[in-house]
Amino acid sequence: MIRQRTHPAATQGTSRLEAFTDGVFAIAATLLVLDLTTYAIGDIDSDAEMWAALAGMWPLFLNFALSFLLLCLLWMTHVQQFEHVARVDATLVWLNNARLLFIVLVPFATSLTTEYSDWLAGRLLMPVTFFLAILFSWLQWMWAVGHRATMLPDLSDDDARGYGRGALSALLISGLVVVIAPFVGSVAFLLFFFDGPLTRVLRGRGD
Repeated sequence: MIRQRTHPAATQGTSRLEAFTDGVFAIAATLLVLDLTTYAIGDIDSDAEMWAALAGMWPLFLNFALSFLLLCLLWMTHVQQFEHVARVDATLVWLNNARLLFIVLVPFATSLTTEYSDWLAGRLLMPVTFFLAILFSWLQWMWAVGHRATMLPDLSDDDARGYGRGALSALLISGLVVVIAPFVGSVAFLLFFFDGPLTRVLRGRGD
């Protein structure tokens, strides 16, 4: 029988949440390759044609690589957050579940972007999906900051809020990607190369 926790302030350890989250990220990253494996290259009669056909797949390879790298960055953020999160409550668990809802949509959004990039919806779904995943990641951390004594006992108030300001970097960049992706497509995701410098600037603002 599962023991019920009825106290409104009840919290629990993070191990099961971390294991579930790691599994979802791993499955989403693995499913990205299906867009490549289901692509029909067509009839090939020479090595030159084979190389030309592979070169013609560059939009698929680009979107695959971008989505994989962004999933890795989101997973690294998850790992870094839970280096400090000692306990979780129901709200934090559901914020994490909301983030994972958009993580599992990444393979679909990536394939749609590749196949229907001529249409606005096709260009927007992938950046919007990442924006919402990053938004819920930030909300999750800010909830933990608001309950720092229980959830982040090893961090000072200044450090916890500094991490929150730093996390705004990815959120701001992903919002900008949503704005410009309709005009430049997946190239907009290259803005995430500025995430590191912007994170350091935002974290330093409170010092």
